[in-house]
Amino acid sequence: MKIFISADIEGVSGVSTNQQLKTPSEYQRFRKLMTQDVNAAIEGAFNGGATGVVVADGHGNMSNIFIEELDSRATLVQGSNRVMCQLEGLDDSFDGIMFIGHHGREGGSERTIISHSLAGICVNELKINGKVVGETEMNAMVSGYYHVPAIMISGDDAYVAEVQETLPNVEGAVVKRGIDRFASELIHPVRAQQIIREKAEAAVKRISSFEPLNVDGPATFEIQFKGSNQALMTTTIPMVNLIDPKTIRFTCDDIVTAYKLMWGCVIIAITATNGVLGNVNA
Repeated sequence: MKIFISADIEGVSGVSTNQQLKTPSEYQRFRKLMTQDVNAAIEGAFNGGATGVVVADGHGNMSNIFIEELDSRATLVQGSNRVMCQLEGLDDSFDGIMFIGHHGREGGSERTIISHSLAGICVNELKINGKVVGETEMNAMVSGYYHVPAIMISGDDAYVAEVQETLPNVEGAVVKRGIDRFASELIHPVRAQQIIREKAEAAVKRISSFEPLNVDGPATFEIQFKGSNQALMTTTIPMVNLIDPKTIRFTCDDIVTAYKLMWGCVIIAITATNGVLGNVNA
């Protein structure tokens, strides 16, 4: 039985503020905690009956987890040039997917810690087939294309509640309580990782009770950006349409193709934030 783990950092045990992830000395601490939270999920998965685990490092430049400290039974997908972003390596050979250390969406609960969607610098809201979603729900829809169900998540309490509105059956490991976007009530990481371990084990043990989150037929994405400059530049891709100064829409035949196009648009929007050729010398 193979389990895929998509790992982020904002929802990791101990994280409360952006500064913890940006100040070099602090960031190294939380890379370690991210690795430990992922290890707890790996251990729980194997305790539950998994025979293989693949971890996709999915925060920032997607090179955060300490490979030398990762559970040696797992393999790690790491590095920033990835067509499938947080899902690189996922296919229909997997039996379930876990989202460890993830976070709530932009515009969701006021208590979700470091909430954002895809890229906080540019994305304000994401809709798929008219439904507002966060990263976890979107990734679960893409996983559904491969018949892989989302079985377990970990993060703050508001994030877990948010995701369970769409995925009510998913096992949710609450590792902290959100107070504000940059404040939380924390439990000790040892306790948090025990919760992750137990929830991961429980999820794998009842793997047959989960259903993939399928998007049948075409997938329409709407992305509302924070700046009109970001939205307009994505229309350099011919099938991307501007529906208002800050919002684009496109439709693809399937969710995986749409996901790839979304990622391309976000890359363009990030680059366009301060001018795409602003740092290029003639």
